[in-house]
Parts: sequence; C-alpha cells; structure tokens
Amino acid sequence: MAGLEGMEQPRQRAVATPVRWTPNVEDELALKALELFGNPMTGEIRLPSQPPSAVAARRLTQTVCLRHWGLNAQITEHAVLLVSELVGNAVRHTGARYFGLRMRRRRGWMRIEVRDPSRGLPCLIPVRELDTSGRGLFLVDKLSDRWGVDLLACGKTTWFEMRVADR
Repeated sequence: MAGLEGMEQPRQRAVATPVRWTPNVEDELALKALELFGNPMTGEIRLPSQPPSAVAARRLTQTVCLRHWGLNAQITEHAVLLVSELVGNAVRHTGARYFGLRMRRRRGWMRIEVRDPSRGLPCLIPVRELDTSGRGLFLVDKLSDRWGVDLLACGKTTWFEMRVADR
C-alpha cells in the first residue's frame, strides 16, 4: 500500500465458510444445461465433442459442486478448471463426435470422469514456464488428489478425485 512500506499490516483471520448457491444468470444457464444434457450425478451424460461443450461442462460442474454438494469455492474452482482441461483434451485430441461426463460423490471424496471413444492415452509432460500449451494434465496432477485413466473396450475414461469435507 502506498506510503505504508515497511509497516506490517494486520492480517484478517480467514474463516472457512462454505459457499452457498445463490441464483444468478450463470446458475440459470447451468440449470438449463442440466435439463438439456441430463444430470451427471445420476449417470453419464453425453455432450457433443465441440468447444462450446466445455462451457456446459464447467457450468454443470459448478452447479453440482456448489448447489448439490455444498462444496467450498476453492474446491469448486479447481474442479471446474480440471473438468475444462479433461474436456478440452477429449474435444481436441480424440476426433470423437461425443464424450461422456459423470460426477460422483462418496464420503470424503468427489470424482469426475470424462469418457471418450479413443484408446489413445493422455500424456503428462514436463511443463516449462513459457509453454503455451500442454499444461492440462500438469494442472490435473497438481490440483487433484488422484487421477488416472481406465481403458475400456471402446475408449477410455480419464478421471480425477479430490478430497472434500463432508457436510
């Protein structure tokens, strides 16, 4: 702060309070996405493998994390970012017409899965400071507690898990 160099500023004590869902335009769009594509908590939903689907996946993730699961803002923000990365990989690298999205919650954990028909495995590559691409799995690796790929008869499921506080 100007004129206060060298002066120690008192720190506000951070209080962890869960963010509660409040309706706004984004939430209305997320609810429309739930109506249009289905509920990813009850089963896998199919989304077209196009860049605009990343927006729908982010909205769905935010709505599920905040409204349905009551998770805090930081966990929700990380989940939204990681979903965006996995969906981006599915859209860019698989050549598929559709991909699947599923969200699960169990005691102390959340898991989000993106399924596509490609059996090509994602690759975690070293990231340098000035790299402009290739950071997706690096972020997944750093922000999630666990992640992996399950090969299927027709494709794969790339997933991540994060520890979450129970209500």
